[in-house]
Amino acid sequence: MVKKVITGNSAAAYGVKLARVQVVSAYPITPQTTVVEKLADFVANGELNARFVNVESEHSALAALISASLGGARTFTATSAHGLALMHEMMHWAAGARTPVVMVNVNRAMGPPWNIWAEMTDSIAQRDTGWIQFYGESNQEVLDTMIQLYRICEDKEVMLPGMICEDAFYLSHTVLPVDIPEQEDVDRFLPPFESAYKLDFDNPVSIGSLSMPHQWYMELRYKIAESMENARKKIVEVDREFGKIFGRSYSGLVENYRGDDADLLLICAGTMASTAKDVVDEMRNEGVKAGLLRLRVFRPFPNAEIVNLVQNAKVIGVADRSISFGNQGPFFTEIKGALYGKIPTKLLKNYIVGIGGRDVTTNTLKSIFRNMASIKDHGLDEEVTWVDLKR
Repeated sequence: MVKKVITGNSAAAYGVKLARVQVVSAYPITPQTTVVEKLADFVANGELNARFVNVESEHSALAALISASLGGARTFTATSAHGLALMHEMMHWAAGARTPVVMVNVNRAMGPPWNIWAEMTDSIAQRDTGWIQFYGESNQEVLDTMIQLYRICEDKEVMLPGMICEDAFYLSHTVLPVDIPEQEDVDRFLPPFESAYKLDFDNPVSIGSLSMPHQWYMELRYKIAESMENARKKIVEVDREFGKIFGRSYSGLVENYRGDDADLLLICAGTMASTAKDVVDEMRNEGVKAGLLRLRVFRPFPNAEIVNLVQNAKVIGVADRSISFGNQGPFFTEIKGALYGKIPTKLLKNYIVGIGGRDVTTNTLKSIFRNMASIKDHGLDEEVTWVDLKR
């Protein structure tokens, strides 16, 4: 195993290379561009035996990969923010056609005004397209999850597209030590792609043609939902097997950090979880029973895991790096739905943080835990708070 000090974007590219992807198609957008630039280098110098397809937009990039996947190729693209929004139509097609395309999305705020820094609104807005969604905490996790995603998405019981999301600049452009697995080990873990729905001239079929209301459209949508449920157990199984082979695993869908006996339990995703772990340790040293749950997977949503892990908490805080205008943070809404009717009423509060890339510092997170402690003693003040908001 080789250790390199690389960015999250380079880690993603190495994961694609190790997965022996056969077709790459992408369009540049900050801060994703260096992912596909690195892959272009791999293809140009012969390190990756793949077709690199240059296109005029992100919409075309995904359209090309849907076709390549239906032809039996392992495929990859990368994008961010407005590029992901431009793919929206084709994201539905990728899931509906059951093509296990894999993508890196570098989470970036949407304009206007223009902003290239970290926010999760772009990928959260795609939550109903039928794509599996992972949120990485470290460069190492980005590389490892890339390899795991192909194994999960291409499973015959799943056959759905998936994405690994990395926070803009916190991961995409920050260098960290990353272990690069040996190709032989990855080959044993990840077999070649064998499509269950491969287009074949000798056995012609029609994919995506008209389906009337009285025919099979509703049943086909049910099959996507069923496959997303299958993905839930596959994620856990694949992560466990990956850990046995490579010595690293990521707790499946949700990481529990000192949360078993926590009175104050914070739930978040992405890079802010690293800072939150340090804050939890500091508060534990001060005698405060703080804990953290990191959402590694947002689709399929870990309903049962959340219910099980929050049982002992007195106050549950949910930190969202996005907002559903007119309601609350999307993580918060889903967690409320997961808990409804399952456990006795808990003190549950939403914290909107880090919008537009605003730093989520140790002081930011300490203020959240202090507010949660106040709620524990005095009751809920308000359901949603925008943290570090200039007024």
